[in-house]
Amino acid sequence: MTGFGWWQRLRARVARWLAREPVPGRFESGAKFSIHGWVGIAPAVWPSREFLVYVPKGRPWFRRVPLLVLCHGCKQTPEDIAQGTRIADLADRAGFVVLLPRQKESANAWHCWNWFDERTAQGEGEAAIVAAQIRSVRRAYRVDRKRVVVAGMSAGGALAAIVGVRFPDLVSAIAVHSGLPCGAARSAVTAMSVLQQGPDQDVEAIADQARARVAPRDIRVPLLAVHGDGDSVVAPRNGAALVRQYLHLNGHSAAAEPAGAAWALPPADSERQVPHPDGRMEIVREWRRDGQLVARHVEVAGLGHAWSGGDAALPYNDAAAPDATALLGDFFADAVSSRPGGAKRWLFRR
Repeated sequence: MTGFGWWQRLRARVARWLAREPVPGRFESGAKFSIHGWVGIAPAVWPSREFLVYVPKGRPWFRRVPLLVLCHGCKQTPEDIAQGTRIADLADRAGFVVLLPRQKESANAWHCWNWFDERTAQGEGEAAIVAAQIRSVRRAYRVDRKRVVVAGMSAGGALAAIVGVRFPDLVSAIAVHSGLPCGAARSAVTAMSVLQQGPDQDVEAIADQARARVAPRDIRVPLLAVHGDGDSVVAPRNGAALVRQYLHLNGHSAAAEPAGAAWALPPADSERQVPHPDGRMEIVREWRRDGQLVARHVEVAGLGHAWSGGDAALPYNDAAAPDATALLGDFFADAVSSRPGGAKRWLFRR
């Protein structure tokens, strides 16, 4: 009887421990320096940037988890983009850590990431700082290095595109909302015209050169590009140029198709239209290589320069469908699980 009572007490204690409420999600702050992080247009600014990390609810320390890097746009903060996208809710459901880099005012008065800076576009500058933050957070929070994905809005999307081209061994996939390709502008002087007219450099050649540098190894960095056809800040042709760049980077046969126009998309492997109850139409085009997703372009009719499905209480967010945060989650689950050798390595827990 005594032994039986001991066993019952142990079972009850274990049951109470297992029934405890998960530890709530939380934000933590940090900063990271990179020796390569000097920005050419602001050489006096120390090459370090602060960041926030969101640790999801019930984060299991015994298991490595994915990392989502989310870069804010101009006139935004990490807090703004976290609230607007509701990324913490998705992180709680899916079980990934979120890294939110913060631009400093001394580096850009409008808090834009300097995607047009030559050093940054070449993989140094702010791209190197974000890469250093990724490596630091990856170590500190037990991140699975095969599931590191980078996303961003507007200038933050352009920075994400640079990281994907310049650090293909560091990231698993890239998502760009209302952004531009790597190397889109030759300098800060031409950046404003690029926003409206499209890249003033051959961004496809930039991707070809990046691919050649790692040959004979293969590059697979899938891309999600979301763009509103009513975007008057970053013209939709930049989204098309971004897709073309990543088709070159990923060695897709459509990259060989004549462009016709700098802002034209090549023929997609598949295309579908998704109508929404409010009348807004979503056109989804996909390109696959050997059955694996390499690019997905989502064109949203009537969407301006705003995060689709975001919190409309904040600037640069549009509450109408589709929900870009949900598109982000679905894309990364698809893109990472379809990588070579990763068919059973799911991005998100379900």
